[in-house]
Amino acid sequence: MDARHVTEAGTTGQIERMTVINVALPVTTARNHGIGAVAGTVHNVLVKLETSDGLAGWGEASPWAAFTGTAEAAAGALDVHLRPLVVGRPASHVTRIMADADAALVGHPEAKAALEMALYDLMGRELGVSVSDLLGGRFRDEIPLSVSIANPNFDEDLELAERITNDGVRLFKIKTGVAGHAFDMMRLETLKDKYPEVDIRIDYNQGLTPLEAMRQVPEIDKLDPGFIEQPVRAPHWDVMKNLRAAIRAPLVADESVYSPHDALRAAKEGLADAFSIKIMKSGGMRKGQEIATIGAANGMPGYGGDMFETGLAHLAGVHMCASTPNITLGCEFYQATYYLKEDLLEETFPATDGKVTVPTGPGLGMAVDEDKVRHFAIGQQA
Repeated sequence: MDARHVTEAGTTGQIERMTVINVALPVTTARNHGIGAVAGTVHNVLVKLETSDGLAGWGEASPWAAFTGTAEAAAGALDVHLRPLVVGRPASHVTRIMADADAALVGHPEAKAALEMALYDLMGRELGVSVSDLLGGRFRDEIPLSVSIANPNFDEDLELAERITNDGVRLFKIKTGVAGHAFDMMRLETLKDKYPEVDIRIDYNQGLTPLEAMRQVPEIDKLDPGFIEQPVRAPHWDVMKNLRAAIRAPLVADESVYSPHDALRAAKEGLADAFSIKIMKSGGMRKGQEIATIGAANGMPGYGGDMFETGLAHLAGVHMCASTPNITLGCEFYQATYYLKEDLLEETFPATDGKVTVPTGPGLGMAVDEDKVRHFAIGQQA
Protein backbone atom coordinates (compact mmCIF):
# COMPACT_ATOMS: atom_id res chain seq x y z
CA MET A 1 0.00 0.00 0.00
CA ASP A 2 1.30 3.45 -0.93
CA ALA A 3 1.35 5.51 2.26
CA ARG A 4 0.72 8.74 0.37
CA HIS A 5 -2.88 7.61 -0.11
CA VAL A 6 -3.56 7.54 3.63
CA THR A 7 -3.66 10.50 6.00
CA GLU A 8 -2.00 10.62 9.42
CA ALA A 9 -5.39 9.95 10.99
CA GLY A 10 -5.58 6.65 9.12
CA THR A 11 -8.33 7.68 6.73
CA THR A 12 -8.02 7.70 2.95
CA GLY A 13 -7.51 10.83 0.84
CA GLN A 14 -10.24 13.37 0.24
CA ILE A 15 -12.53 13.10 -2.75
CA GLU A 16 -11.87 16.06 -5.00
CA ARG A 17 -14.22 15.45 -7.91
CA MET A 18 -17.50 13.62 -8.59
CA THR A 19 -18.78 13.01 -12.12
CA VAL A 20 -22.24 11.68 -12.98
CA ILE A 21 -22.68 10.13 -16.43
CA ASN A 22 -25.89 8.94 -18.09
CA VAL A 23 -25.42 6.09 -20.56
CA ALA A 24 -27.71 4.34 -23.06
CA LEU A 25 -26.67 0.73 -23.63
CA PRO A 26 -27.94 -1.40 -26.54
CA VAL A 27 -29.31 -4.84 -25.68
CA THR A 28 -29.55 -7.95 -27.81
CA THR A 29 -33.26 -8.85 -27.63
CA ALA A 30 -36.61 -7.86 -26.21
CA ARG A 31 -37.43 -9.19 -22.75
CA ASN A 32 -40.87 -9.51 -21.15
CA HIS A 33 -41.33 -9.36 -17.40
CA GLY A 34 -44.47 -9.48 -15.31
CA ILE A 35 -44.47 -5.72 -14.74
CA GLY A 36 -43.06 -4.51 -18.05
CA ALA A 37 -40.90 -5.07 -21.11
CA VAL A 38 -37.40 -3.98 -22.14
CA ALA A 39 -36.05 -3.63 -25.67
CA GLY A 40 -33.58 -1.57 -27.65
CA THR A 41 -31.54 0.10 -24.92
CA VAL A 42 -31.33 0.36 -21.15
CA HIS A 43 -30.48 3.66 -19.47
CA ASN A 44 -28.06 3.56 -16.54
CA VAL A 45 -26.12 6.15 -14.54
CA LEU A 46 -22.42 5.97 -13.66
CA VAL A 47 -20.65 7.89 -10.92
CA LYS A 48 -16.89 8.45 -10.80
CA LEU A 49 -15.16 9.66 -7.63
CA GLU A 50 -11.60 11.01 -7.92
CA THR A 51 -8.96 12.06 -5.42
CA SER A 52 -6.28 14.66 -5.95
CA ASP A 53 -3.60 11.99 -6.37
CA GLY A 54 -5.29 10.42 -9.37
CA LEU A 55 -7.15 7.45 -7.90
CA ALA A 56 -10.77 6.84 -8.91
CA GLY A 57 -13.70 4.71 -7.81
CA TRP A 58 -16.70 3.86 -9.98
CA GLY A 59 -20.32 3.05 -9.22
CA GLU A 60 -23.45 2.34 -11.24
CA ALA A 61 -27.16 2.98 -10.81
CA SER A 62 -29.27 0.56 -12.85
CA PRO A 63 -32.87 1.65 -12.37
CA TRP A 64 -36.02 0.47 -14.10
CA ALA A 65 -39.04 2.76 -14.05
CA ALA A 66 -41.41 -0.16 -13.45
CA PHE A 67 -39.37 -1.45 -10.53
CA THR A 68 -37.18 0.96 -8.56
CA GLY A 69 -37.14 4.32 -10.36
CA THR A 70 -35.79 6.16 -13.39
CA ALA A 71 -32.32 6.99 -14.67
CA GLU A 72 -33.25 10.67 -14.67
CA ALA A 73 -34.16 10.53 -10.98
CA ALA A 74 -31.00 8.62 -10.09
CA ALA A 75 -28.81 11.11 -11.95
CA GLY A 76 -30.55 14.05 -10.31
CA ALA A 77 -30.24 12.50 -6.86
CA LEU A 78 -26.52 11.94 -7.33
CA ASP A 79 -25.80 15.31 -8.88
CA VAL A 80 -27.92 17.56 -6.67
CA HIS A 81 -28.53 15.83 -3.35
CA LEU A 82 -25.66 13.38 -2.82
CA ARG A 83 -22.75 15.32 -4.33
CA PRO A 84 -22.52 17.77 -1.36
CA LEU A 85 -22.21 14.81 1.02
CA VAL A 86 -19.19 13.39 -0.80
CA VAL A 87 -16.81 16.01 -2.19
CA GLY A 88 -14.17 16.97 0.36
CA ARG A 89 -14.59 13.79 2.43
CA PRO A 90 -12.54 10.56 2.38
CA ALA A 91 -13.96 7.36 0.91
CA SER A 92 -13.21 5.66 4.23
CA HIS A 93 -16.13 7.63 5.70
CA VAL A 94 -18.49 5.48 3.61
CA THR A 95 -20.65 4.43 6.57
CA ARG A 96 -21.16 8.03 7.69
CA ILE A 97 -21.70 9.24 4.16
CA MET A 98 -24.38 6.63 3.49
CA ALA A 99 -26.11 7.47 6.78
CA ASP A 100 -26.08 11.11 5.72
CA ALA A 101 -27.48 10.09 2.33
CA ASP A 102 -30.42 8.32 3.96
CA ALA A 103 -31.07 11.37 6.14
CA ALA A 104 -30.87 13.79 3.21
CA LEU A 105 -32.81 11.85 0.58
CA VAL A 106 -35.76 9.50 0.85
CA GLY A 107 -35.87 6.54 -1.55
CA HIS A 108 -33.62 6.55 -4.65
CA PRO A 109 -31.97 3.23 -3.71
CA GLU A 110 -30.18 2.91 -7.07
CA ALA A 111 -28.45 6.28 -6.65
CA LYS A 112 -27.38 5.33 -3.13
CA ALA A 113 -26.15 1.94 -4.35
CA ALA A 114 -24.05 3.65 -7.03
CA LEU A 115 -22.55 6.05 -4.50
CA GLU A 116 -21.73 3.31 -1.99
CA MET A 117 -20.23 1.20 -4.78
CA ALA A 118 -17.93 4.03 -5.90
CA LEU A 119 -16.86 4.76 -2.32
CA TYR A 120 -15.95 1.14 -1.65
CA ASP A 121 -14.20 0.82 -5.01
CA LEU A 122 -12.13 3.93 -4.27
CA MET A 123 -11.34 2.92 -0.69
CA GLY A 124 -10.31 -0.56 -1.79
CA ARG A 125 -7.98 0.86 -4.42
CA GLU A 126 -6.46 3.26 -1.91
CA LEU A 127 -5.88 0.53 0.67
CA GLY A 128 -4.95 -2.21 -1.80
CA VAL A 129 -7.74 -4.61 -0.78
CA SER A 130 -10.83 -5.96 -2.49
CA VAL A 131 -14.36 -4.81 -1.72
CA SER A 132 -15.23 -8.28 -0.42
CA ASP A 133 -12.44 -7.87 2.14
CA LEU A 134 -13.90 -4.51 3.17
CA LEU A 135 -17.34 -6.12 3.52
CA GLY A 136 -16.13 -8.66 6.05
CA GLY A 137 -13.87 -11.04 4.18
CA ARG A 138 -14.40 -13.52 1.39
CA PHE A 139 -16.56 -16.55 2.22
CA ARG A 140 -16.63 -17.99 -1.31
CA ASP A 141 -14.53 -17.59 -4.45
CA GLU A 142 -17.15 -18.66 -7.01
CA ILE A 143 -20.91 -18.14 -7.34
CA PRO A 144 -23.21 -20.29 -9.51
CA LEU A 145 -24.63 -18.23 -12.38
CA SER A 146 -28.33 -18.13 -13.29
CA VAL A 147 -29.53 -16.84 -16.67
CA SER A 148 -33.08 -15.63 -17.23
CA ILE A 149 -35.35 -16.88 -20.02
CA ALA A 150 -37.51 -13.87 -20.93
CA ASN A 151 -37.60 -13.42 -24.70
CA PRO A 152 -41.16 -13.28 -26.10
CA ASN A 153 -39.76 -15.33 -28.99
CA PHE A 154 -39.26 -18.71 -27.35
CA ASP A 155 -37.38 -20.12 -30.34
CA GLU A 156 -34.69 -17.51 -29.73
CA ASP A 157 -34.66 -18.40 -26.04
CA LEU A 158 -34.14 -22.06 -26.96
CA GLU A 159 -31.04 -20.97 -28.88
CA LEU A 160 -29.91 -19.05 -25.78
CA ALA A 161 -30.59 -22.09 -23.59
CA GLU A 162 -28.40 -24.25 -25.84
CA ARG A 163 -25.62 -21.66 -25.76
CA ILE A 164 -25.61 -21.21 -22.00
CA THR A 165 -25.79 -24.92 -21.19
CA ASN A 166 -22.82 -25.43 -23.50
CA ASP A 167 -21.12 -22.72 -21.43
CA GLY A 168 -21.76 -24.70 -18.25
CA VAL A 169 -24.77 -22.79 -16.88
CA ARG A 170 -26.99 -25.03 -14.76
CA LEU A 171 -29.45 -22.47 -13.40
CA PHE A 172 -32.27 -20.99 -15.53
CA LYS A 173 -34.97 -18.58 -14.40
CA ILE A 174 -38.08 -18.37 -16.61
CA LYS A 175 -39.84 -15.00 -16.57
CA THR A 176 -43.56 -15.80 -16.41
CA GLY A 177 -46.94 -14.14 -16.01
CA VAL A 178 -46.79 -12.15 -19.26
CA ALA A 179 -48.11 -14.14 -22.23
CA GLY A 180 -50.50 -16.51 -20.50
CA HIS A 181 -50.38 -19.60 -18.32
CA ALA A 182 -50.29 -22.05 -21.23
CA PHE A 183 -47.16 -20.37 -22.61
CA ASP A 184 -45.53 -20.51 -19.18
CA MET A 185 -46.34 -24.20 -18.74
CA MET A 186 -45.12 -25.03 -22.25
CA ARG A 187 -41.77 -23.33 -21.72
CA LEU A 188 -41.20 -24.96 -18.34
CA GLU A 189 -42.15 -28.41 -19.64
CA THR A 190 -39.98 -27.99 -22.75
CA LEU A 191 -36.90 -26.82 -20.87
CA LYS A 192 -37.22 -29.44 -18.13
CA ASP A 193 -37.51 -32.17 -20.75
CA LYS A 194 -34.59 -30.86 -22.83
CA TYR A 195 -32.28 -29.99 -19.93
CA PRO A 196 -32.92 -32.38 -17.01
CA GLU A 197 -29.56 -31.44 -15.50
CA VAL A 198 -30.61 -27.78 -15.07
CA ASP A 199 -32.30 -26.30 -11.99
CA ILE A 200 -35.13 -24.32 -13.60
CA ARG A 201 -36.74 -21.60 -11.52
CA ILE A 202 -39.77 -19.37 -12.06
CA ASP A 203 -40.07 -15.58 -11.65
CA TYR A 204 -43.39 -13.82 -12.13
CA ASN A 205 -42.14 -10.30 -11.35
CA GLN A 206 -45.57 -9.53 -9.82
CA GLY A 207 -47.29 -10.51 -13.08
CA LEU A 208 -50.38 -12.27 -11.65
CA THR A 209 -53.50 -11.03 -9.94
CA PRO A 210 -54.27 -12.76 -6.63
CA LEU A 211 -56.95 -14.91 -8.26
CA GLU A 212 -54.68 -15.89 -11.15
CA ALA A 213 -51.92 -16.76 -8.72
CA MET A 214 -54.09 -19.07 -6.62
CA ARG A 215 -55.05 -21.02 -9.77
CA GLN A 216 -51.82 -20.97 -11.77
CA VAL A 217 -48.98 -21.15 -9.27
CA PRO A 218 -50.02 -24.57 -7.84
CA GLU A 219 -50.02 -25.96 -11.40
CA ILE A 220 -46.53 -24.62 -12.03
CA ASP A 221 -45.52 -26.12 -8.68
CA LYS A 222 -46.47 -29.60 -9.92
CA LEU A 223 -43.61 -29.39 -12.43
CA ASP A 224 -41.13 -29.09 -9.55
CA PRO A 225 -39.37 -25.77 -10.24
CA GLY A 226 -36.33 -24.91 -8.14
CA PHE A 227 -38.21 -21.95 -6.67
CA ILE A 228 -41.08 -19.59 -7.51
CA GLU A 229 -40.43 -15.87 -7.19
CA GLN A 230 -42.88 -13.02 -6.49
CA PRO A 231 -46.09 -14.11 -8.27
CA VAL A 232 -48.16 -11.07 -7.18
CA ARG A 233 -47.76 -7.36 -6.59
CA ALA A 234 -45.54 -6.33 -3.71
CA PRO A 235 -48.32 -5.25 -1.28
CA HIS A 236 -50.17 -8.59 -1.50
CA TRP A 237 -48.46 -10.08 1.55
CA ASP A 238 -51.43 -12.24 2.56
CA VAL A 239 -51.59 -13.75 -0.92
CA MET A 240 -47.87 -14.55 -0.76
CA LYS A 241 -48.36 -16.27 2.59
CA ASN A 242 -51.33 -18.27 1.27
CA LEU A 243 -49.34 -19.33 -1.81
CA ARG A 244 -46.41 -20.38 0.33
CA ALA A 245 -48.70 -22.69 2.29
CA ALA A 246 -50.20 -24.14 -0.92
CA ILE A 247 -47.02 -25.14 -2.80
CA ARG A 248 -43.98 -27.36 -2.27
CA ALA A 249 -41.44 -25.24 -4.12
CA PRO A 250 -39.68 -22.53 -2.10
CA LEU A 251 -41.36 -19.14 -2.49
CA VAL A 252 -38.95 -16.24 -2.98
CA ALA A 253 -39.81 -12.63 -2.11
CA ASP A 254 -38.34 -9.98 -4.39
CA GLU A 255 -40.43 -6.83 -4.85
CA SER A 256 -42.11 -7.34 -1.46
CA VAL A 257 -38.75 -6.92 0.30
CA TYR A 258 -36.67 -3.83 -0.47
CA SER A 259 -35.16 -3.01 2.91
CA PRO A 260 -33.94 -4.66 6.11
CA HIS A 261 -37.16 -3.43 7.72
CA ASP A 262 -39.17 -5.29 5.04
CA ALA A 263 -37.04 -8.39 5.58
CA LEU A 264 -37.64 -8.36 9.31
CA ARG A 265 -41.39 -8.10 8.84
CA ALA A 266 -41.35 -10.78 6.13
CA ALA A 267 -39.48 -13.18 8.39
CA LYS A 268 -41.85 -12.56 11.30
CA GLU A 269 -44.98 -13.00 9.17
CA GLY A 270 -43.78 -16.02 7.16
CA LEU A 271 -44.05 -14.23 3.82
CA ALA A 272 -41.61 -16.45 1.91
CA ASP A 273 -38.87 -19.04 2.16
CA ALA A 274 -36.03 -16.92 0.73
CA PHE A 275 -35.12 -13.38 -0.37
CA SER A 276 -33.94 -12.05 -3.72
CA ILE A 277 -31.29 -9.52 -2.65
CA LYS A 278 -30.49 -6.73 -5.10
CA ILE A 279 -28.21 -3.83 -4.31
CA MET A 280 -30.29 -1.55 -6.57
CA LYS A 281 -33.35 -2.39 -4.51
CA SER A 282 -31.83 -2.24 -1.04
CA GLY A 283 -29.65 0.81 -1.68
CA GLY A 284 -26.25 -0.84 -1.51
CA MET A 285 -24.13 -3.84 -0.60
CA ARG A 286 -24.18 -3.26 3.15
CA LYS A 287 -27.97 -3.14 3.32
CA GLY A 288 -28.09 -6.23 1.13
CA GLN A 289 -25.92 -7.94 3.71
CA GLU A 290 -28.31 -6.81 6.47
CA ILE A 291 -31.21 -8.41 4.61
CA ALA A 292 -29.21 -11.62 4.24
CA THR A 293 -28.37 -11.61 7.96
CA ILE A 294 -32.03 -11.26 8.89
CA GLY A 295 -32.75 -14.15 6.55
CA ALA A 296 -30.00 -16.25 8.11
CA ALA A 297 -31.43 -15.71 11.58
CA ASN A 298 -34.75 -17.07 10.32
CA GLY A 299 -33.55 -19.93 8.12
CA MET A 300 -34.19 -18.00 4.87
CA PRO A 301 -31.37 -18.07 2.29
CA GLY A 302 -30.63 -15.31 -0.20
CA TYR A 303 -30.35 -15.18 -3.97
CA GLY A 304 -28.08 -12.65 -5.69
CA GLY A 305 -30.49 -10.72 -7.88
CA ASP A 306 -29.80 -7.79 -10.18
CA MET A 307 -31.32 -5.27 -12.57
CA PHE A 308 -30.30 -4.43 -16.16
CA GLU A 309 -26.70 -3.89 -15.12
CA THR A 310 -23.30 -3.67 -16.74
CA GLY A 311 -20.33 -5.62 -15.45
CA LEU A 312 -19.55 -2.71 -13.12
CA ALA A 313 -22.67 -3.14 -10.99
CA HIS A 314 -22.35 -6.91 -11.32
CA LEU A 315 -18.97 -6.67 -9.62
CA ALA A 316 -20.51 -5.00 -6.58
CA GLY A 317 -23.10 -7.77 -6.39
CA VAL A 318 -20.36 -10.37 -6.72
CA HIS A 319 -18.40 -8.92 -3.79
CA MET A 320 -21.57 -8.75 -1.69
CA CYS A 321 -22.38 -12.41 -2.43
CA ALA A 322 -18.78 -13.47 -1.88
CA SER A 323 -18.67 -11.96 1.61
CA THR A 324 -22.18 -13.00 2.74
CA PRO A 325 -22.49 -16.66 3.81
CA ASN A 326 -26.30 -16.81 3.58
CA ILE A 327 -26.52 -15.88 -0.12
CA THR A 328 -26.48 -19.53 -1.17
CA LEU A 329 -28.90 -19.73 -4.13
CA GLY A 330 -26.53 -18.40 -6.81
CA CYS A 331 -26.64 -15.12 -8.70
CA GLU A 332 -28.09 -13.71 -11.90
CA PHE A 333 -25.18 -11.47 -12.94
CA TYR A 334 -25.48 -12.47 -16.59
CA GLN A 335 -26.38 -9.28 -18.49
CA ALA A 336 -22.77 -8.26 -19.17
CA THR A 337 -22.14 -11.66 -20.79
CA TYR A 338 -25.46 -12.63 -22.36
CA TYR A 339 -27.66 -9.52 -22.76
CA LEU A 340 -25.77 -6.27 -23.37
CA LYS A 341 -24.37 -5.84 -26.85
CA GLU A 342 -21.25 -4.37 -25.24
CA ASP A 343 -20.15 -4.17 -21.63
CA LEU A 344 -18.30 -1.24 -20.03
CA LEU A 345 -15.41 -3.11 -18.41
CA GLU A 346 -11.94 -3.19 -19.95
CA GLU A 347 -11.78 -6.97 -19.55
CA THR A 348 -14.48 -9.60 -19.94
CA PHE A 349 -16.71 -10.00 -16.90
CA PRO A 350 -15.56 -13.23 -15.16
CA ALA A 351 -18.54 -15.50 -15.90
CA THR A 352 -17.28 -18.83 -17.22
CA ASP A 353 -18.18 -22.51 -16.82
CA GLY A 354 -21.55 -21.64 -15.29
CA LYS A 355 -20.18 -19.57 -12.44
CA VAL A 356 -18.84 -16.13 -11.61
CA THR A 357 -15.31 -15.95 -10.22
CA VAL A 358 -14.79 -13.27 -7.58
CA PRO A 359 -12.01 -10.82 -8.60
CA THR A 360 -9.10 -10.56 -6.19
CA GLY A 361 -7.70 -7.16 -7.18
CA PRO A 362 -8.13 -3.94 -5.19
CA GLY A 363 -11.54 -2.29 -5.06
CA LEU A 364 -14.08 -3.94 -7.33
CA GLY A 365 -11.17 -5.72 -8.97
CA MET A 366 -11.66 -4.68 -12.59
CA ALA A 367 -11.34 -1.43 -14.54
CA VAL A 368 -13.98 0.57 -16.41
CA ASP A 369 -13.24 1.27 -20.08
CA GLU A 370 -13.61 5.04 -20.20
CA ASP A 371 -13.60 5.10 -24.00
CA LYS A 372 -16.69 2.90 -23.97
CA VAL A 373 -18.29 5.13 -21.35
CA ARG A 374 -17.75 8.16 -23.56
CA HIS A 375 -19.14 6.26 -26.56
CA PHE A 376 -22.41 5.38 -24.81
CA ALA A 377 -22.75 8.59 -22.78
CA ILE A 378 -25.86 10.71 -23.37
CA GLY A 379 -25.26 13.27 -20.60
CA GLN A 380 -22.81 14.26 -17.91
CA GLN A 381 -22.71 16.41 -14.78
CA ALA A 382 -19.31 17.20 -13.26
